[in-house]
Amino acid sequence: MEITLRSYQEEVVQTALKRENSIIWLPTGGGKTRAAVYVAKRHLETTANAKVAVLVNKVHLVDQHFAKEFNPYLGNRYRIKAISGDSGDKDLFGCLVKDSDLVICTAQILENALNSTEEEKHVDLSDFTLLVIDECHHTQKESVYNKIMGRYVEKKVRKEGKLPQVLGLTASPGTGGNKSLDKAVEHVLQVCANLDSVIVSTKDYTPALKEVVPRPRKQYDIVERRATDPFGDHLKSMMSMIHEFMPSTVSRSLRDMGTQEYEADVVELEKAGVIKENRLIAQCALHLRKYNDALLIHDTVRMVDAFNVLDEFYSSRKNKLLDGTDFFLQGVFDENRMELKQLASDARFENPKLAQLQLTLLEEFREKTSRGIIFSKTRRGTHCLYDWVNTNHELLKVNITAGILTGTGNGADHMNQCEQKSTIAWFRQGIYNLLISTSVAEEGLDIPECNLVVRYGLLTNEIAQQQASGRARAENSVYSVVAEEGGRELRRELTNEYLESLTSKAIDQVQRMSPREFRLKISELQKISVLIRIEAERKKDERKQRYSPAQVQLQCRGCFLHVCSGEDIRKIENSHHVNINPEFKRHYKTGGQVFLEKTFEDWEPGRVISCSKCGKDWGLEIKFKKVAILPCLKIKNFSLNTPRGKVPCKFWKDVEFQVTEFDFMDFMSSRFPDLDLDD
Repeated sequence: MEITLRSYQEEVVQTALKRENSIIWLPTGGGKTRAAVYVAKRHLETTANAKVAVLVNKVHLVDQHFAKEFNPYLGNRYRIKAISGDSGDKDLFGCLVKDSDLVICTAQILENALNSTEEEKHVDLSDFTLLVIDECHHTQKESVYNKIMGRYVEKKVRKEGKLPQVLGLTASPGTGGNKSLDKAVEHVLQVCANLDSVIVSTKDYTPALKEVVPRPRKQYDIVERRATDPFGDHLKSMMSMIHEFMPSTVSRSLRDMGTQEYEADVVELEKAGVIKENRLIAQCALHLRKYNDALLIHDTVRMVDAFNVLDEFYSSRKNKLLDGTDFFLQGVFDENRMELKQLASDARFENPKLAQLQLTLLEEFREKTSRGIIFSKTRRGTHCLYDWVNTNHELLKVNITAGILTGTGNGADHMNQCEQKSTIAWFRQGIYNLLISTSVAEEGLDIPECNLVVRYGLLTNEIAQQQASGRARAENSVYSVVAEEGGRELRRELTNEYLESLTSKAIDQVQRMSPREFRLKISELQKISVLIRIEAERKKDERKQRYSPAQVQLQCRGCFLHVCSGEDIRKIENSHHVNINPEFKRHYKTGGQVFLEKTFEDWEPGRVISCSKCGKDWGLEIKFKKVAILPCLKIKNFSLNTPRGKVPCKFWKDVEFQVTEFDFMDFMSSRFPDLDLDD
């Protein structure tokens, strides 16, 4: 199939065709991927021993880019392979790269291969001649993209070896949250430095671009705050009872209930309780966070959704009460449960945002065939909105059929890749005409042109706002913001409008820099980045050596029970942390079987495990090589007792001792001491 580019696409690929690193900046729907296919084709045609890697940041984009863009245009002449975390052949990545002209993969697959010491998996950056980085505005801070490009920049600064050409694609590099032009320019320059690229956009064909990507009509659907809110008030009165149960100095330090700031406060309070081994404070903080979640849900969707969050939480804890704190907290909910339930069913006090959302949907769907997307902040929120749509008689009358789209994962509200594909396919075919989605549909997803895009209860940045609005591509489409008058969502949306225009000004200023001035600035930023990276690695290594494994004890974060030593922990594939001490089994109980969509080379999931004393979730058992059953631990559910005191850790990478690699032969030999396996 022949590739034809629009005039503005031809303009923005010129820098890449000269074999120079560049970032293509075009709005959502502007055809960035098609431009990248064209560059890849020309590169493969004109480069000796060409090898192209197309990197994406979400699993579903691997298959999409393969099926919709690269394979139709290049597949008849070149060997193309799509590889993601769900691909069974990802473990042969190095071999697949050798046998392909172009690979499309998630950035994490490439990062793993760069780190791997196994010949079948390992690759070097120098194995490629062109790197295409989709949604390249993510190339900053600790992102996988930036880990890959951090290596690239360090090799460039050190003048080590040959490096591939880089082509970045983005709808917006953003301002990094900066509100002044100077700081926004610095942010754009930093993104350019991270990608070692200039940023290019259309100058001569802006009218043609606007014709292809029309802006939707934006409307603010503003609602007044509830005049009275007995359900919310009752939740807050229950939280106040918990405040009074805690020391007064603690409760006075907490900010307004029902806000993100309050959530941050109780997260820190729980950590402080764990460090002091004060179970009263730690457990009260955990429960207050759940009440705050309910308030945030109450502010976004229905009262019954907020009630259900708490009801499910307390139902799951009824048989795990350990001490007076647990009995008090359970009692507060149990004694107020019926009153809360009654308040949640009183339609007079329902969320006014839902009434406005209903009007917006009816206006769009009543008299014409429409297709729409509602963007919601959380997975839970999408499920609540889905239930609301499917029980709303007025919406059903206008034949709205809704589907949910959320990110992949293993949790209750996650989707697997097959479910994602089915939902998107049914939306394309019109089986669903309304998609209720988290941010997963904002970036890159090839979905049909929509008449209506609604941002509902969202607090996101200007990049997400631009990408969401870019989904409303049909003629006379509407981009609706449903928000409370004077509320946080409205303030953020207005701020994002300003930041969107600031991004354009910042890019324009960067593009007007002389080539020499730009190169000097980029070189300076890259040298600083390399120094920061080297120092961060040094500190990381230093932190890992702070204690010997024998000096660190793991305690259950729920009841502070000492359960094992750091000496008992081993790591598998640098990601699974298991306990090899057979005595550990007496500290936990097993639950239901874990089922994962993916299959893995050496292991399979077993049953969930939890603390036998307090019921705290600890992780799951895994079966390694079909024979070794090993408890695999989530470090966030433990605290570490070190010579300098207690330390709660969110990730295993943050622990302050060196974890040894798991040795299967050594482990099995210890189980069969009479069997001589030595050479």
